[in-house]
Amino acid sequence: MSSPKISILFLFFILFSLWTTPASATKKSYVVYMGSHSHGSALTRAILQRVSDFHINFLATFLGCKDKAKESIFYSYRRRINGFAADLEEKFVALIQLHPKVISVFPNERRELHTFHSWDFLSLEDNGVVTPGSLWEKAKFGQDIIIGNLDTGVWPENPSFNDEGYGPIPSRWKGECQNDDKVPFSCNRKLIGARYFHKGYDDLRGNNNTSNIPNSPRDTEGHGTHTLSTAAGNFAPNASVIGVYNGTAKGGAPKARVAAYKVCWPAKQGGGCFDADILKAFDFAIDDGVDVISASVGGKPRPYFRDAAAIGAFHAMKEGIVVVTSAGNSGPMLSTVGNIAPWMITVGASTIDREFESNVKLQNGLTIKGTSISYPLPEEKFYPLISGEQAKAANATVEDAKLCKQATLDASKVKGKILVCLRGNNTRVDKGHQAVIGGAVGMILCNDQTSGNDIIADVHLLPASHITYNDGLAVFAYINSTNNAMGSITAPKAILGIKPAPTMASFSSRGPNLITPAILKPDITAPGVNVIAAYTEGNNPSNEVFDNRRTTFNVMSGTSMSCPHVSGVVGLLKAIHPDWSPAAIRSALMTTASPIDNTGKPLLDTTKEAATPFASGAGHIRPNLASDPGLVYDLEVNDYLNFLCASGYDSQVIRTFNKAPYICPPLSNSSLLEFNYPSITVPALSGNLIVTRTLTNVGPPSTYTARVGQPPGISVVVEPNVLIFKSQGQKERFSLHIKAVNTTYYLAGVDQHVYGELVWSDGTHTVTSPITVEIAR
Repeated sequence: MSSPKISILFLFFILFSLWTTPASATKKSYVVYMGSHSHGSALTRAILQRVSDFHINFLATFLGCKDKAKESIFYSYRRRINGFAADLEEKFVALIQLHPKVISVFPNERRELHTFHSWDFLSLEDNGVVTPGSLWEKAKFGQDIIIGNLDTGVWPENPSFNDEGYGPIPSRWKGECQNDDKVPFSCNRKLIGARYFHKGYDDLRGNNNTSNIPNSPRDTEGHGTHTLSTAAGNFAPNASVIGVYNGTAKGGAPKARVAAYKVCWPAKQGGGCFDADILKAFDFAIDDGVDVISASVGGKPRPYFRDAAAIGAFHAMKEGIVVVTSAGNSGPMLSTVGNIAPWMITVGASTIDREFESNVKLQNGLTIKGTSISYPLPEEKFYPLISGEQAKAANATVEDAKLCKQATLDASKVKGKILVCLRGNNTRVDKGHQAVIGGAVGMILCNDQTSGNDIIADVHLLPASHITYNDGLAVFAYINSTNNAMGSITAPKAILGIKPAPTMASFSSRGPNLITPAILKPDITAPGVNVIAAYTEGNNPSNEVFDNRRTTFNVMSGTSMSCPHVSGVVGLLKAIHPDWSPAAIRSALMTTASPIDNTGKPLLDTTKEAATPFASGAGHIRPNLASDPGLVYDLEVNDYLNFLCASGYDSQVIRTFNKAPYICPPLSNSSLLEFNYPSITVPALSGNLIVTRTLTNVGPPSTYTARVGQPPGISVVVEPNVLIFKSQGQKERFSLHIKAVNTTYYLAGVDQHVYGELVWSDGTHTVTSPITVEIAR
């Protein structure tokens, strides 16, 4: 948080310890964050060099000479973000952190891609039809909006990035198409920029020789191509996954321009996504001129000034750029949500009303619903069934054989049969690979109890079906009841109109927010299960070393997939409303989202119970409604600075952060409950409190009336409960008087949270905010 004041004696002690510490101390890579620059946006080589020199000279005051400082620094953040990344001994880190020009020093740590390979596309409107007045029509498919994607790069030859019909690249664009590798890489009028960043990755591995790293933004993993095309892939007819299914693929903003920022490197190379590279990509993307940044990366929640994505997103927000991030894949555990900064849009993952159906038929007459993307069986007939346990090799354990792990199956028992495997431990596609090695004709993958009802459309190596835990119990019971168990797997097909939908994905990370409990995260949920989108031809569809297949499109799942859905919608909203702030766009998305599924009931979690706002945020996105929300909860840069004050940061830190005069308001006027967020979250309610919000009219003159869905045991009164807006842009303030009236029941329970909603309506627009209240213990 704030820099502590130290005595001369304490400073002497630190300096003495530096002088007496052995010179052979271990170095680690760190990011030294120094806030904003004061040089403005008109950058010249001289300005950039001056920034580099400043960073070297600054570090030299600690290391003793400029040569050591120059050798230590591997990134200088010179454009919109001020700071550097360097190899430092721990003894210097504490001293650098004490300097008044420094906001934070944090380790260059590994972050995660929020995806599951081989399972998770959606038309943003039913059947992809562009209806009159729809968001697609009004936004002209996002024409001339620029979406930047922080990920594993891009496969530029994919048909989703064709530039047929595109005009000249917007003159405001400052980016470039970076390519130093032997394998050619080129951009076009659709894919207008591509950069790569690997010094943070390479430095953390202790290898400053980057000759083993491809100097190219080309995607050899698949994740980046998939997410970028989901956000803004062009219309690509005849798209299929390994020849299964066929249709026209398209992203959320199909005509938007795109730029790739490669910050993540394949795990098979010991890679990942690292803070120093992420911050460098943000620095470039902001300066290049993107309108939206889509970042499907993250990790455990961290304090805002020790989180590269949160820092980069703040600087982007200051320039009017909307940053969309993924909530993470650590669900269904509570308090796992990442990317929790209030200036980001944080997206959870849910299903859509389409499934890839591949059912299991048993000879006893039972038909079980399953899912898969795989080839059909050689013949439509019943085949012998055998479980992994029954097919156990002599030297294998029963538990390993049940899981169909490598070298645990007897091929003489498996050959010509459908192998039944339990989910867990080894990858789902690897289980199919073991079935292929044994000569099986197909595989039934049964969930373990932990996986429950989540079934996944993997791109399997053989005919396969993935079924739920309870259905798996029925299959195992049938196999154990007879010496002649027979079954079949139906050919996979896409089924539309599935009910109920959407439902929350179990993997989607949940709140409460560990850093700021008064801010609800995730903000919303979007399609993140079984999404079909473009893919690299530099990798196989399962990301397994044994898979030699290649496909132009692939199916994947994760909050990595839900994030770019929202990024595409944000691009469309910016095309229609170029004057809206990032906060107004987030508000429009949240207050028009739906917590109701297509059966008219509350959106379900994987437990089959109603999903709480900690899982789904404000609900599932409804893009068309977001284009005309009526009212928005808006925020300006100073509102976020006040938020940081209320969070405990002092004025000096915030002035350095913002590079502008700023004084924190008096503590009596500084409360997180006054922060104008579109959701209302009250941690540890005890007695009465008042929450205030301000609404801005972005529609025609109208009168709005409030309605409250009262959280159980809580009284919420709105004053005033009628707001009259006479002009566009008019702001009106209201208060929520919140009081616990009956907490006896909740004090005895495990979960101390209760949920409600606040709805403002003028008969045409419905502006909805979730209310989450924690009862004080």
